[in-house]
Amino acid sequence: MTEKTVAARPLRVGIAGAGPWSLLFHAPMLASHPATTLAAVWARRLPAAEAVAGPYGAAAHDSFDLFLNDVDAVAFAVPPDVQASLAMRAATAGKSLLLEKPLALDLADAEALAEVVEETGVATQMVLTWRYVPEIRALLESVNRTTPLGGRGWFLSGGFLGGMFATPWRLEYGPLFDLGPHVIDLLDAALGTVVRIRAHGDRNGWVGLLLEHRSGASSEVSLTGTSPIEPARAGVEIHTSDGVFEATTVGVSAKVATTIVDEFVATVHTRRPHPLDIRRGLHLQRLLSKAASDLA
Repeated sequence: MTEKTVAARPLRVGIAGAGPWSLLFHAPMLASHPATTLAAVWARRLPAAEAVAGPYGAAAHDSFDLFLNDVDAVAFAVPPDVQASLAMRAATAGKSLLLEKPLALDLADAEALAEVVEETGVATQMVLTWRYVPEIRALLESVNRTTPLGGRGWFLSGGFLGGMFATPWRLEYGPLFDLGPHVIDLLDAALGTVVRIRAHGDRNGWVGLLLEHRSGASSEVSLTGTSPIEPARAGVEIHTSDGVFEATTVGVSAKVATTIVDEFVATVHTRRPHPLDIRRGLHLQRLLSKAASDLA
């Protein structure tokens, strides 16, 4: 089969996980894109996999090995500790990985996954949704043309009080691991690599972060998943020598699905590393681990 033929065939992507987010985000994202086919769904319980796979004519599996036989790539929608172990198996089988944040709940697991990816050479991409928004990319281009001074970011919601985001791992590990990657990643991209992070507050309530960037800039982060605020508030404010650049990021998931898949397919076919590949995820994981040790 020629390279041209491979590139012309839709990428067969499977979803690992069958929770509400799979049904609302991953499945329609992959099934509606012309360059991908939703080929299979895996879950520990077969009826759960069938509920997501059925509307799209995809195969449903409760065997992860059989699931891998049906796909070229895996999009993960499982708890982070489950993602790390399953992604290692998928990478070993040569499957490209569309990964959620954080990579894992334990730094050692994230590092082990990164080692497997390095050994196998499979394509990877993180679903850091804020970074696929046109307005955010325009903000970063503007900031990169000037001198950053500092900034702040926030993600304040009541998602952990009930509903589909009040899951066991989120309730145990709090907003740092769930909401933190979005804000830390964007401030890191805007103000320069974070070289030091300090955390304070209540791990399961309100978390504050102080970030020091290699550029010399500093920034602050506020996170909570337990505020009865409606709607949620999320965004960044970047101060530079040319003024202030601001962005609101609430509800961006609905705007980025096509871009995520466009870039994932290109990454798989070209084998050129994506800026938000597993190395980005590991950098964020190390910062999360340090902040978590402060909160402990």
